[in-house]
Amino acid sequence: MRTDKKAVILSSGGLDSTTVMAIAKNEGYSIYSLSFSYGQRHIFELEAAKKVVKKIGVEKHLVINLDLDKIGGSALTSCIDVPKNRDEKSISAKIPVTYVPARNTIFLSYAIAWAEIIESSYIFIGINAIDYSGYPDCRPEYIKAFEDMANLATKAGVEGITKIKINTPLLYMSKAEIIKKGIELGVDYSLTHSCYDPDPKGLACGKCDSCYLRKKGFKEAGLKDPAKYF
Repeated sequence: MRTDKKAVILSSGGLDSTTVMAIAKNEGYSIYSLSFSYGQRHIFELEAAKKVVKKIGVEKHLVINLDLDKIGGSALTSCIDVPKNRDEKSISAKIPVTYVPARNTIFLSYAIAWAEIIESSYIFIGINAIDYSGYPDCRPEYIKAFEDMANLATKAGVEGITKIKINTPLLYMSKAEIIKKGIELGVDYSLTHSCYDPDPKGLACGKCDSCYLRKKGFKEAGLKDPAKYF
């Protein structure tokens, strides 16, 4: 389906961003998918993102190369152990070492640049404020502040050509609710990758925070998790 309603979707190849893409597609948006190779140890997510966009169907998929591993400071981009076997209380107790400094700010900055070029007002991101890992850039007040900044910082925003709206359809949904929504929209979750610390073949560890939240979501949704674990 062709439409002039264009949307830039931040796509990691994970469960949440894939569900967001399916939601946007179902709402009639033309999808411009944006992924990042930023030195992450779970690089398998990019292969998942490529499979997802092929399955869902997009206008264009960009993969931007960044060297956030040179900055480091995160278990996802440097030689810091990924936390394992933590319960929900431990996960949400404080900002974890898997937080990548300024990651969503950097990613959203690229998204508004692309949105300006394609004359789109819509950016979608799969952040969640309920079943999440405590990241500061996954909070609603952060998204509101970034949206305000985006409309001050772009030529299109200042000249009134487009007004950026950052859409967060999963913000107040539990992981189980997200999964049920995706299934309703025909999402194939076997294509997605969630693990922060996969083995060399890309099999999920089943023990990191991301794996824990994924497994919890499928269990609460009463569905079998199609991810492969080692």
